[in-house]
Amino acid sequence: MGLGCLVRSEDELVSVCKMWSGTALVNQGGLMNNKVINCGSYQVLGIVFVLNEEMGSEGPKSVTIHVTGFKKFHGVAQNPTETTVNSLKDFVKKRGLPAGVTLGSCTVLETAGEGGLPTLLKVIESESSSENSSNNGQVIWLHLGVNSGSTKFAIESLAVNEATFRCADELGWQPQRLPIVPEDGGINQARKTSCSAEGILEFLKKKGFEVTMSDDAGRFVCNYVYYHSLRFAEKKGHKSIFVHVPTFNRVNQETQMEFVVALLEAIASTC
Repeated sequence: MGLGCLVRSEDELVSVCKMWSGTALVNQGGLMNNKVINCGSYQVLGIVFVLNEEMGSEGPKSVTIHVTGFKKFHGVAQNPTETTVNSLKDFVKKRGLPAGVTLGSCTVLETAGEGGLPTLLKVIESESSSENSSNNGQVIWLHLGVNSGSTKFAIESLAVNEATFRCADELGWQPQRLPIVPEDGGINQARKTSCSAEGILEFLKKKGFEVTMSDDAGRFVCNYVYYHSLRFAEKKGHKSIFVHVPTFNRVNQETQMEFVVALLEAIASTC
């Protein structure tokens, strides 16, 4: 009789065969020639077809990650995300990324809500072209913002439908308790990232970075952009996530560049 089993290595296959008291004829999707693995002097029971996700014939999954940062704003004369995003292409070119992972557009946005929204939407629309959608790969939007009072990186798990700016943005807009998208409901509505925020967090912690989880992206421009991005990502079948970084005087530029490259890897491997 024929048997079906999902295993990831030859050792796992041997264990399964011993458990089933059999010898397995392996067919691994054309990657390996059919071969017999002996598990002792047991009776042959059937065929085990092996699916190895990491070595599958389709190759590594395709992930394109687009990154945005912000320009300066009130109280932050040098926004580290502007420097990081402007330098990221060259840095990644030197360092490289895992197979299947592509760094897409790198865009620095005006630190503005309503007045800066057209730029964000233009970038999203332009990158949602047939080139990105035809390869059946995952498209992810990574937004970087600064938290000048923090010494750690923070993975933002959600955005809230509220614009309450503590000061005017760079285009002079200062909303108070306004819904970002009125048709979504009131200011207590929230949108969560569909990325694995916990998985990203653990990946980065294992790399040695000081990083935490956050469910409060504020009510300023960062939250405003994140909410819109999550909304449009859902419509287009993309994913979106926001990460707050410290200023360079708290965590230096080199460390932040290393962090963002690790972040790209974390997103690609968990989302």
